Amino acid sequence: MTTVGIIGGGQIGTTLARLAIGAGHRVVLSNSRGPETLAAKVAELGRRASAATSAEAAAAGDIVVVTVPVSAFPDLPVAPLAGKMVIDTCNYGPERDGHIPELDGTSLTSSELLQRYIPDVLLVKAFNNIFYKHLLSLGRPAGAADRTYLPIAGDSASAKAAVTEFIDSIGYSVINAGSLAGSWRQATGTPVWGTPYGPYSVESGQPAGEDAIRAALAIATR
Repeated sequence: MTTVGIIGGGQIGTTLARLAIGAGHRVVLSNSRGPETLAAKVAELGRRASAATSAEAAAAGDIVVVTVPVSAFPDLPVAPLAGKMVIDTCNYGPERDGHIPELDGTSLTSSELLQRYIPDVLLVKAFNNIFYKHLLSLGRPAGAADRTYLPIAGDSASAKAAVTEFIDSIGYSVINAGSLAGSWRQATGTPVWGTPYGPYSVESGQPAGEDAIRAALAIATR
């Protein structure tokens, strides 16, 4: 059983908590408002879920999910994250985050920016290209003909392997989409962002196989 620390209590964080618990993992949830605000959510998730501060969730996790606005990167708990395998689900949105010149241009990806704030982690980009309702619905057992694929990007082979194992456990297969510098290929507005999994209006989504995800990554432009 893996312990998954989750920093950020939004839709993706909550969905990953549900999927992780369903797969037999333990989850430690946190948000910016304090663990007491997560009491109802933890009660709903059951005995393998608990609430904590962001620093405590970071310290507890074998894998830590960072799922916060890019503008919140400076507030992340640096020391407890050191040495951890971290999944970055974050997308840059200037209307929410304010304009960040490096991200408005092409000199940096949001994951590379995150790495600057938490430099001592093994970072993998994942789950940032799928609608949370589709993520909740599209998981399938290993070997299923309609299993959905998700792209991941990162610079650490060992971290990618660990994240692939976790993603497999919650019902998805993985495509290695390259390095953090290339993670723009799965960022907001690219062909692999949302579209392969069906329209948002269809909450169950549509399975997206390996060929569809590889093709979408291949045609991305920056």
